[in-house]
Amino acid sequence: MDIFLTNNLTNKKELFVPRDKKNIGMYVCGPTVYDDPHIGNARPLVIFDILFKILKNTFSNVTYVRNITDIDDKIIKSSQDQKISTKELTEKITSSFLEDCKFLNCENPSHQPKATEHINLMIEMINQLIKKGFAYEKNNHVYFEVKKFSEYGKLSNKNLEDLISGSRIEVSENKKSSEDFVLWKPSNIDEPSWESPWGKGRPGWHLECSAMSKKFLGNEFDIHGGGIDLIFPHHENEIAQSRCANDTKTFAKYWVHNAFITMSNEKMAKSQGNILKIKNFRNNTSGQVIRLALMSAHYKQPLDWNDKLISDCQNTLNKWYRIYSSDIKTVQVTKEVLKPLYEDLNTPGYIAILHQLYEQASKGENKELFISACKFIGLLNENNEQWEKYKKDKASISEAEITSKIDLRNKARANKDYKEADRIRDDLFDKGVLIEDKDGKTLWKFK
Repeated sequence: MDIFLTNNLTNKKELFVPRDKKNIGMYVCGPTVYDDPHIGNARPLVIFDILFKILKNTFSNVTYVRNITDIDDKIIKSSQDQKISTKELTEKITSSFLEDCKFLNCENPSHQPKATEHINLMIEMINQLIKKGFAYEKNNHVYFEVKKFSEYGKLSNKNLEDLISGSRIEVSENKKSSEDFVLWKPSNIDEPSWESPWGKGRPGWHLECSAMSKKFLGNEFDIHGGGIDLIFPHHENEIAQSRCANDTKTFAKYWVHNAFITMSNEKMAKSQGNILKIKNFRNNTSGQVIRLALMSAHYKQPLDWNDKLISDCQNTLNKWYRIYSSDIKTVQVTKEVLKPLYEDLNTPGYIAILHQLYEQASKGENKELFISACKFIGLLNENNEQWEKYKKDKASISEAEITSKIDLRNKARANKDYKEADRIRDDLFDKGVLIEDKDGKTLWKFK
């Protein structure tokens, strides 16, 4: 069965034609491990996990690479704020991230490389870019000279002037032009550093993915994925440096990006005080509920995260578990059932088919197919006993205490103390209380 994907490089839905049917390659940008992943980070985890399943269901050899960025300015700042080493911070957050992946029932990628383990490859790529005239060094910094790459901006479908005016460009007197981006930068004495021909320092963020994708997938591969916010500058810069260093006409053939998650129709942001971390759901909610919620909208469309969405997904799975039994053997899922997933990962369409199969299964028909179709997409992965533990009574907290905590949170938000506001939200969540900021008010209810 043919796979169709929306390719942001052409802005069209296209038939997926691999470079080599015997060797499929997919690279997805993973986390920068400076803070615990939030629910927005969970969306690409689930979306590209589903694409991985589809590819494996179609081709015999699929390599899925998802990196871990464990050296970056954000990591250094966070470690300094917490007064711990970058190594301690990145190991802690990486461990939390892997727990989140397990919680969401995501398969392990074929490779999960860390940036700090591939610094030599990055230095080698920078040397190639300098040698070929695409990069220059000044005051121990190395920059990619954007104007040397004529196709810059093709992925984001904008010209260079538009891209520069619509983004935050790092200003530096070391650059020839403001749009040039860093490949290597010097480190301060108290920051992580590696020896290089340009002095002790560390790589630029964009370069890390180019070096690691090359190691595991080669100079050219099939699919590059990530959140829509990575199109510019991250993915645009990856294309430029990779194609110039490797002398290729392409880098990734298909570029697939998922849209944002909003919170009650507001963009998730620390400045809004509405960040929900994945780990806060682990003790109170089944990962299946979160996974189903993340599939409820097409990956190209924004997904609004709210209490009703979670409640609906919980109720759906409650219903499905009534007819589930681990004793029922799984069968191969038919092409007809899988068709929506092959049509540009149409998860809402697939969920609609699951509802139809449930109706049949509740009448004693096609029960094996229904359960197999759920398992294919990563649902019904717990036994009935494990599922039942998430059905709890209302929280053991008084309404007066809830109101008091909400008042404290509102004061914290007014004072722009978003760390404290998040802490109070998380504390209420742990006690079984969901809060929602809507129309200038904070609403709450028991889970």
